[in-house]
Amino acid sequence: MGWIIGIILIIPILLLLAYMNFHLGKRVHAKQYKENKYPDRQGQIQLITSGMELFQSYFEDLKQAQSSIQIQFYIVKNDLLSQTLFTVLEEQAKRGVKIHVLLDWLGSRTVPRKWIKNAQQHGIEFAFCHKPKWLFLFFSLQQRNHRKTTIIDGKISYLGGYNVGMEYIDQDPKLSPWRDYHIRIQGKGVFDLQQEFRLDWKRATGKNIQVKEKNFSHEGELKYQIFPSEGVDLDKKWVQLIQKANHTIVIGTPYFIPPKNLFSELTNALKRGVQLKLLVPNTSDHPIVKEASFWYLRRLLSLGGSVYQFEKGFFHAKIVIIDSQLCSIGTANFDYRSFFLNNEMTCFIYDKTFITHAEDTVEKDIQQSETLSLHNLKQVGWFVRVKEGIGWLVKGLL
Repeated sequence: MGWIIGIILIIPILLLLAYMNFHLGKRVHAKQYKENKYPDRQGQIQLITSGMELFQSYFEDLKQAQSSIQIQFYIVKNDLLSQTLFTVLEEQAKRGVKIHVLLDWLGSRTVPRKWIKNAQQHGIEFAFCHKPKWLFLFFSLQQRNHRKTTIIDGKISYLGGYNVGMEYIDQDPKLSPWRDYHIRIQGKGVFDLQQEFRLDWKRATGKNIQVKEKNFSHEGELKYQIFPSEGVDLDKKWVQLIQKANHTIVIGTPYFIPPKNLFSELTNALKRGVQLKLLVPNTSDHPIVKEASFWYLRRLLSLGGSVYQFEKGFFHAKIVIIDSQLCSIGTANFDYRSFFLNNEMTCFIYDKTFITHAEDTVEKDIQQSETLSLHNLKQVGWFVRVKEGIGWLVKGLL
């Protein structure tokens, strides 16, 4: 009996220590953070919404590389698509292309060590980032590098929601078809992404990568800006942008758990007559994240917002469009984790033609969605309410 009492006493102490470790680590990280600001750039951007189309283009560009490849993913799986990536990289390394691969320590934990060893034998430099730190162990365990960027010869880059695994090319029965948005970028913004990769590589390995800015004088007229974030100030950026919205806000995200300040601005926008459309998945890949969003969705619906649940597969895209003047596509979800914990990368796009195409793409996805009603959301059963409550309690980690 004594040991049971001991465990009962120890558990709240451990939870308190974890809570203190998390918040102290978060505070220290925020104080040490230095924002990197990049200017508006001009170039070309292609929107890709099919995994098969993406990886066909992606592998072809990798095979055409002449000098360098820098790759960063949150998740690389132990499967055929991931093995194909390693094979392509090894072939390019044999041709003398300098290759760096940086993966998140937790997200890519299943990558076979023999793959890594073989890649290194071919001259590929390989590293894992965001490994736990003992000083703030619980906080660092929650921090993830959620970026998915690739830079090829310093001239072409890829950025968006796709990781590397068979489910991303519609080979997972539960989550297929996988719906996501990725962009292929040309222009000086590629150099900005390369600079961020260098910083992440330096933090992970202690080593520098030397790169030279390319000449992009004839790369296109589309205006865009690269916006990196590391769990600090991304929410404030969106607050500023939403405050300026006059007509419409369109949000597509797999997880909708916004922080208080950002959610307040969304409700203020609705109150001043801005039309809000929110596109989320009906299928969930997480046990409580979907239910954790219901409190927010009820509030938006009660104020006249529209919520659509994507029915044809799993919706994983991250997109925001404001007043048909600004479109963001990148790696950040609309949740606490992306705003306050993860390293993320966002591309703000200001080109009218691209934005019109993006709006049409989102609208097609809305046509394959079910409109969520406030009545139905109020009628959920007790089990959903329990999951909703748990989600509310731990929303800071979702």
